[in-house]
Amino acid sequence: MGSGQVTSSVSPDFQGMHVTVAGLGVSGVPAAKVLHARGAIVTVVNDGDDARAREQAAELEALGVTVRLGDTASVSGSAAGTLPEGTELIVTAPGWKPDKPLFQAARAAGVDIWGDVELAWRLRGPDAAPWLAVTGTNGKTTTVQMLASILRAAGLRTAAVGNIGVSLLDAVLEDQAYDVLAVELSSYQLHWAPSLRAHSAAVLNVAPDHLDWHGSMEAYAKDKGRVYEGNRVACVYNVADKLTEELVRGADVEEGCRAVGFTLGTPGPSQLGVVDGILVDRAFVENRHKNAQELAEVSDVNPPAPHNIANALAAAALARAYGVPPTAVRDGLRAFTPDAHRIAHVADVDQVAYVDDSKATNTHAAEASLASYESIVWIAGGLAKGATFDELVAKSAKRLRGVVLIGADRALIREALARHAPEVPVVDLDRTDTGAMLAAVREARRLAVAGDTVLLAPACASMDMFANYNKRGDAFAQAVRELGA
Repeated sequence: MGSGQVTSSVSPDFQGMHVTVAGLGVSGVPAAKVLHARGAIVTVVNDGDDARAREQAAELEALGVTVRLGDTASVSGSAAGTLPEGTELIVTAPGWKPDKPLFQAARAAGVDIWGDVELAWRLRGPDAAPWLAVTGTNGKTTTVQMLASILRAAGLRTAAVGNIGVSLLDAVLEDQAYDVLAVELSSYQLHWAPSLRAHSAAVLNVAPDHLDWHGSMEAYAKDKGRVYEGNRVACVYNVADKLTEELVRGADVEEGCRAVGFTLGTPGPSQLGVVDGILVDRAFVENRHKNAQELAEVSDVNPPAPHNIANALAAAALARAYGVPPTAVRDGLRAFTPDAHRIAHVADVDQVAYVDDSKATNTHAAEASLASYESIVWIAGGLAKGATFDELVAKSAKRLRGVVLIGADRALIREALARHAPEVPVVDLDRTDTGAMLAAVREARRLAVAGDTVLLAPACASMDMFANYNKRGDAFAQAVRELGA
C-alpha cells in the first residue's frame, strides 16, 4: 500500500476534518453522508457529470456537502492531480485505481487514503460484531451467503455484507447490533483497507483477473492476501490452490491463529473435506489427528457441483472457527438458495438439460462450471477483458460435444478451440442483436443429443451485448422457454 496510508485502527474524530470523498455511486454517497453527519467538512470529486451524478450531487449539496463534478484533471488526467484545499483524508470508492492523479497528490502530501471498508472498520463501536471475511477470484458471493445461512441456523443475528447485500457502513452503524458479520471483500476493497483485522478469513482461489487495475498478478494476489492480516482464529485456504496457502504463510496473524484447509478429497488434520459423500471437519474437533466430525451431506449443497461444494466447505470452516455447531452447518446449507445465473438449471428439453451460469464471466469460473458436467454443448463469448482461453479449452476439450460462440471477442475462443479441440464442431454467430441468444440456444439444441447439457458459461463479460450478466442469463432462460414451448 502506498506511502501515507495508516495501519492503526484508532477511530478518528471527524469533527472539523477536511475529507475528500473520491467518487459518487453506491459507496461514495453513503460515505459522504456519514462523514458529514460526524462533523467532517466533506468535498466529493467525481469525473462523471451525467444526469445520475447531478441528481446525487444535488442530494449531497442540500446537506452542505461540496461536490465537484467533471473533475477530470484530478481524477482522470495523466498529469499530477490537485487535492481540494485542506484535505486531511481521502475516502475512495473501491474501484478507483491507485494510479489516479488525485491519489498521487495525496501520497505526495502525506494524506491517508481509505476505502469504504476501511471507513466502516474505523466506525465500529467498542462491542462491534466480529467479521468473518471471504475473498477470492470466484465464489465469494455464494460462500458469504452460505456462511450467513449457517450463522442464522445457529441462532445468530447476522447479515451478508460488503461487496453484496447490506452496506458495511449501514451494518456497523445500525442501532441493533449484529452478533457476527459475513463479509464479502473484493481485491479493490482490500487494497484500500489497511487496518482491517478479521476474526477469521478465507481466500477461496486466486486466478488472473482485474490485472489492468492491479498492474500484475503479484499485486492482485497480494491484495487478496490482505484479508488474512491480523486474523485471530483461522486463516482458511484452498488445498487445491497453492497460492492461497502461500498467502496464509506470508500473513502476519495473531498468536494462536491457525491455518485451516478445505479440500474436495479426504481431509488431513486441520482440514475440512469430503468422505463418502459427507462433508467432514478435522480442524475444529478434539484430537483432530484421529477424529472427524460429520457436518452435512454433499446432497445438502445446492447445487452439488464440485466448485460449489468447495464454497460450502469454506463457509463451514469459517462458521466452525466462530464456534457454530455441526447441525447448524447442515441446516444452513439446506436452507441456502443460490442467486440467479449461478449454475442454475433452467429446464430439460428433449432429454437435454439447459443450465445458466451467466455469472461465469472469467475463465476460472467457466472452468469450474464446465468441470461439473460430462457432455456439454457450450455457449461462450463476450468481452474477454484481456483473457486467454488456451488453458480453459485444453482442460475442457474432452467434455465438449459442441460449441456456440457469441460476442465481440468470440474469435479468441474459436482460435483456442482450433488449437486444442479441432474435432469439436463450432458455430460462430456473427451477430449482437437482441435475437442472438435465441439463435445460440437453437444452434446448441441442434448440436446436443439426449443426456447432454447445454451450458451458458461465457468465460467473458457481457457488456458487448447485454447490460450485465443478469440480462444475459435472462435472455438464455427466455430462449430455453421458447424451445420448450
